[in-house]
Amino acid sequence: MSAIEDLRENTRGQVFTAGDDGYDAARRVNNWMHDKRPQVIVRCENAGDVMTAIDYARTENLELSVRGGGHSVPGFGTVDDGVVIDLSGMRNVRVDPVNRTARAGGGATWGDFNAATHAFGLATTGGIISTTGVGGLTLGGGIGYLARGLGLSCDNLISADVVTADGKFLIASEKENDDLFWALRGGGGNFGVVTALEFRLAPVSMIYGGPMFFEMSDAAAVLTGFRELIKDAPEQLGGFPAFQIAPPLPFIPENRHGEPFAAIVGCWAGDLEEGESQISKFREFAPVMAEHVGPMPYPALNGAFDALVPPGLQHYWKANFVTELTDEAIQAHLRHAPGLPAVNSTVHIYPINGACHRVTPDGTAFAYRDANFATVIAGMWPDPAQNEAGIEWVRSYYDDVAPHSEAGGYINFMAEDDQGRIRENYRQNYDRLVEVKRKYDPANVFHLNQNIAP
Repeated sequence: MSAIEDLRENTRGQVFTAGDDGYDAARRVNNWMHDKRPQVIVRCENAGDVMTAIDYARTENLELSVRGGGHSVPGFGTVDDGVVIDLSGMRNVRVDPVNRTARAGGGATWGDFNAATHAFGLATTGGIISTTGVGGLTLGGGIGYLARGLGLSCDNLISADVVTADGKFLIASEKENDDLFWALRGGGGNFGVVTALEFRLAPVSMIYGGPMFFEMSDAAAVLTGFRELIKDAPEQLGGFPAFQIAPPLPFIPENRHGEPFAAIVGCWAGDLEEGESQISKFREFAPVMAEHVGPMPYPALNGAFDALVPPGLQHYWKANFVTELTDEAIQAHLRHAPGLPAVNSTVHIYPINGACHRVTPDGTAFAYRDANFATVIAGMWPDPAQNEAGIEWVRSYYDDVAPHSEAGGYINFMAEDDQGRIRENYRQNYDRLVEVKRKYDPANVFHLNQNIAP
């Protein structure tokens, strides 16, 4: 027990082992397909705690996982019989309104981040669910409502504090450790534990948008219309088409609850007076069955769907980048989308053109700068008894759309069985990522991720 006692003594945050009060809660991740029992969970409060936890794992020869927001679909934020570095004790966000920057702790969520920045009328590209971790989303690239206008989350990253596999603390930016900074912007958690992230902010306060539901019989027209509109739409126009079972919300007719629909979630982040005319363009695709659209604070849209993704669901996802959303691809979607297995499940087709295209393919580790869309087939349901059927639905859907997509996909949307696609995910950047991995993590300590092997 002396090693554990030393760990507790030298750690500012809480240390959980089996039998401790709070251990079972501390070991949980959002995807309850992954019910693992770590030997130790270190809820870090500062970079020193992270360094101590890494040293402990190395000394005891234990596997190491890193948890930020806990949303990793493959369950990379936990491990059996190993050490979990839990960053949820590091959620502070500090805003510099004069220089329009914000610095977030490694465990901050987008809800934390948006609450802090919105007070100053500022934002950067975040995700779609506010409980998602800032760090995990950004390290994979960072796709969200504001991406067409501001670029990906990683495109707005100024610097990152990193603890590497040897327990050393580094700052990565364009000015220092620039090779590591390049790799962090899309390369995932392969290179160290990111304990803080500094972002560039833009003036975004109120937006105009929300969800619109269309009949499934009009889905082809909705996807075709969105495809054509978004090619050269103003970059302040964000959002995405989707497939969704209607939840029991008051703006949806009660007799339609539980039916599958095509949808568009719109987000106009420009002049609010233009919002209605910009979002109305979506109404031209087909008749709208139900909608909840209007002006709202940007954080309200970012958290609007949190209730559909509570902790405790079963998750299995697949993803692809799409250069051209062809008619054949749309037909493949229509063959499977009506079979959504639960109200929590969804399919999103995120546009990643506009500002995302102004970064060169080798400018960051995120390689698909020529792709126009990132598709995710997000299988989510509450009952483990649905796992076999739900996973089969995701895989069949993916197999049908894959021939109309790029070989690689967005790593934040991938499942634990997608490791064989790692080279395709990074294309021309893969070999350079391997070199950075060899420099900063030659023993592959950080391998519980979409792993770039050294």
